[in-house]
Amino acid sequence: MCFFCHYGLPIVVSAANSHTCADEVLHIQAWASDNNLRLNTAKSREIIFQARSVRGKSEVLPPPCLDIKQVTQLTMLGVILNDRLTASDHVTELLTSCSRLLYALRVLRARGLPQQSLQDIFRATVEAKLMYAAPAWSGFCSAADRVRLNAFLRRCMKLGYRDRGALDIDTMFTDCDEQFFNKITNNSSHILQQFIPDRITVNYNLRIRSHNKHLIPKTSDLNERNFLIRNLYKDCY
Repeated sequence: MCFFCHYGLPIVVSAANSHTCADEVLHIQAWASDNNLRLNTAKSREIIFQARSVRGKSEVLPPPCLDIKQVTQLTMLGVILNDRLTASDHVTELLTSCSRLLYALRVLRARGLPQQSLQDIFRATVEAKLMYAAPAWSGFCSAADRVRLNAFLRRCMKLGYRDRGALDIDTMFTDCDEQFFNKITNNSSHILQQFIPDRITVNYNLRIRSHNKHLIPKTSDLNERNFLIRNLYKDCY
């Protein structure tokens, strides 16, 4: 599957239709011209996602489309998306950025800022950065990624920037998922409502479910990482 991005405008082309990539880009180029815009191929990027079954094999990748640079990762709205569909690159960049914020906290402590204020700033900066768009990428975190995130939070706890009874990263992810999913299910005008239609009414006396949405079929292991599917099937047993 090919994915093109230009100024946040994505184009997704499946592997079965990869021969139409050039036509798709030319169509966008014509649309931009009709609307007094210009498609800058120098600032566009192409990323190719490969199936897990072919990773590690000598797979011949198609040449770049219309001289658009091929990359192995993209930053979309602050979240790093790589060609392996994992969160490892995003977690690495996230930990690097959060470590820089710890220096600012250390300077504030040296200036005499109280302990409680330091923890408040930590929650408003570091924890907020960790939780940014978490429902979109937390499902793609491997066990190793979660270990790295928890190790960073334990380090912050030892430094006094975090309360001893604070939540671990798994609980924080779960709480963030639940809050966002509740906002979607309780807002009929939410843009994601179209992906979770209401459940069909049946006359059977079934166990009460936490939501009244239709369950999306799970067709692959990749579905388990999707935010909506994770929450639709949560506690559904």
